[in-house]
Amino acid sequence: MNPYLCSMVKIGNIELPDFPLLLAPMEDVSDPPFRKLCKMHGADLMYSEFISSEGLIRDAIKSRKKLDIFDYERPVGIQIFGGDEEAMAMSARIVETVEPDLVDINFGCPVKKVVCKGAGAGVLKDIDLMVRLTKAVVSSTHLPVTVKTRLGWDDNSINIDEVAERLQDTGIKALTIHARTRAQMYKGEAHWDHISRIKNNPNIEIPVFGNGDIDSPEKALAYKEKYDCDGIMIGRGAIGYPWIFNEIKHFFATGEILPPPTISERLEAVKNHALWSVEWKGERPGLVEMRQHYSNYFRGIPHFKEFKTKFLQALSLTEIDEIIDEANQFYAEVGSATKVGE
Repeated sequence: MNPYLCSMVKIGNIELPDFPLLLAPMEDVSDPPFRKLCKMHGADLMYSEFISSEGLIRDAIKSRKKLDIFDYERPVGIQIFGGDEEAMAMSARIVETVEPDLVDINFGCPVKKVVCKGAGAGVLKDIDLMVRLTKAVVSSTHLPVTVKTRLGWDDNSINIDEVAERLQDTGIKALTIHARTRAQMYKGEAHWDHISRIKNNPNIEIPVFGNGDIDSPEKALAYKEKYDCDGIMIGRGAIGYPWIFNEIKHFFATGEILPPPTISERLEAVKNHALWSVEWKGERPGLVEMRQHYSNYFRGIPHFKEFKTKFLQALSLTEIDEIIDEANQFYAEVGSATKVGE
């Protein structure tokens, strides 16, 4: 293993611990309330939801709201996407005004509505355009610029080797690779051997982070040792389970698997998530946004269906607190029958 990987990782002037754990930018998930939970539980670097460059320029309310960042999150990056050089440059300058620690470019989102606009993973078909868009962002901001991308459009057009070298030449400071093609979407196995090849390319000097399929401490350690990347970005594995970051760090340090969070700890996470969502967006919209999260916190927990229904119907923090108290009492009474997976 490269001996230089045994020290801190740097993205421009941002210093991260050895083998950092990153929270992936996820649409409708990686908002400030969720990022705060992940930070509390060990995430080293986080990103905003991805933001449309065109939306920022049009002053779209939803896009502007996604620029909200807070000091307790740092280091934190804001991710933008688009297919027009001028729009990407302008949006990078807008992003700079809220003073994130870095700007990230999304060249990996596989969703049709993004790809059809020639953005996200749609750019994988045109490396020259990808380079021009990246240059436009790098030249328009003093912040470190990073990129998140995929292996290629499909198995017949995996171009990550050329992409990595050419994007590094534009001046980006780190590269995150989701080890799937666009054609795979989020299905099938992520092929990390490509990430290992990029990291061991003697021409690549920037940090390379791996993304895809990390959902346990054991897998995180196995991939760390096998694929030689500089750190891991976790996406779906953190949804409803922000504890994954500290669990991985504990396993790295001790070889021990921490016990899963208790019912009480899961309910406390829901309480905090709901509170911070309300503080950020207001009571009704904050709790409406929370509806997608309740089930995620209680995957594998028996008897949750009744409480889920109540959570989904709640429109005030007072109701949320009452449901949490009721759930805590119920699960305390049924005791050991509430173990995950039973």
